[in-house]
Amino acid sequence: MKKVLVTGGTVFVSRYIAEFFSSKGCEVYVLNRNTREQSQGVNLIQADRHHLGETLRDFYFDIIIDTAYSADDVNMLLDAVGGYKDYILISSSAVYPEYSPQPFREDTVLGANKYWGKYGTDKIEAENALLKRVPDAYILRPPYLYGPINNVYREAFVFDCAKTDRKFYLPQNGDMKLQFFHIRDLCKLIEVIINNKPVEHILNVGNPESISIRDWVVKCYACYGKTPEFIYVYDDVEQRNYFSFYNYEYQLDVERQKKIYSETISLDTGLKEAAEWYDEHEAEVNKKPYFQYIDLNFS
Repeated sequence: MKKVLVTGGTVFVSRYIAEFFSSKGCEVYVLNRNTREQSQGVNLIQADRHHLGETLRDFYFDIIIDTAYSADDVNMLLDAVGGYKDYILISSSAVYPEYSPQPFREDTVLGANKYWGKYGTDKIEAENALLKRVPDAYILRPPYLYGPINNVYREAFVFDCAKTDRKFYLPQNGDMKLQFFHIRDLCKLIEVIINNKPVEHILNVGNPESISIRDWVVKCYACYGKTPEFIYVYDDVEQRNYFSFYNYEYQLDVERQKKIYSETISLDTGLKEAAEWYDEHEAEVNKKPYFQYIDLNFS
């Protein structure tokens, strides 16, 4: 039985990871302040990761799966933990500057991205801190993650539009493309890495294909048996006021991932799972005032 430490463990990515590996028979520990409901089947280590003291000194883990947001997050954890075998960092595609040639490759020079700002540069610093101290760590750089337990108001916003039969206000002509990755695919990929120890240690991860935002909205509506009626917004309006993504199209090269994990969940299946979860857990999603803006400015 592998002993796994998951930092966080109460919100979307880290929570799903903790529950996934617990279901696989691992002895899963989650590190958080215990301010949210804990998942069943995991062991809580109650602490602030920035003030760990001796909390982790007597622990040895087979795998650390970390969602660190900064270099301090990484360094403080490494300073505090008693020992570990493998370290996997969930980083982000936000580490790539928007002006670099696409699709982004793992060897693309990292830098500030004007859309992601400090979030992206902090992730770069987290990666650098980890590699400096743990050169054989694995670093995963996903695009937009989705699926059950997602508390971010992205696909859930479209689900709300579908359920209430609202017209959908789509930026420009709807051709902007996005890349997604189901949270269960991320977990299964981590499982492959743990078991097979691939040669490449930095991997872009995601579905091989991108999808236009228009087609993505169509798939979201289809989860409720609906077809959207689009209203195209060509005005010079910040689209994050009424749409759940930045006006930023990018794509990751996922050839390294495909060599070790090639079959990903289809968007149709993944969105249906997300919709079913959302219908039962709507209160857990952090909603944004898109409808208020739309009703005030477009209606």
